[in-house]
Amino acid sequence: MKANIGSIDRVVRIIVGMALVGLTLNGNIGVWGWIGVVPVVTAFISFCPLYAMLGMSTCSVAPKS
Repeated sequence: MKANIGSIDRVVRIIVGMALVGLTLNGNIGVWGWIGVVPVVTAFISFCPLYAMLGMSTCSVAPKS
């Protein structure tokens, strides 16, 4: 698996995912909030299967010398 998630994307995924899980644990939203685990996991492994299927990447590539 080649990394396809950049730094800013990782931070946003962690914040949104943790917010969803936190709201679920707090009882503010229903069980569907557990979907927040997905962006957190993809942020930690730096790979998003959906990005791979769509041929996308937010990971910056250093120019080769």
